[in-house]
Amino acid sequence: MRLRSYFAVPAAVLVSGCAADYLNNYDTMTLASGDASNTNSLLQTVDPFNPNSNNTHIEGDGQRSVAVIQKYRSPASGGGGYSGNCPTDNSTAADGSRCGGRSAESRPGGAM
Repeated sequence: MRLRSYFAVPAAVLVSGCAADYLNNYDTMTLASGDASNTNSLLQTVDPFNPNSNNTHIEGDGQRSVAVIQKYRSPASGGGGYSGNCPTDNSTAADGSRCGGRSAESRPGGAM
């Protein structure tokens, strides 16, 4: 009987080593428990961005754009959509006088 107990104790110790690995795998609750409906709704949300919004290659002629803007701003062409006689301070008014402070250039939101 004594001899059996000498073999039983080491056998039990060896077998318990296998059980320890099983006991280390346990289930716990996480902070995101119960959020399955929110997760599903976020996964099925349509992407609000246009797929072409990442396109950085914009076709166009930069020199032509600059020329159009300069033409728009130039006082000689009646720039800025201003059709009056005094686009700048150095222009002459209809009566032949110098525009000076009456010009669109010197007013807020004027031709320039």
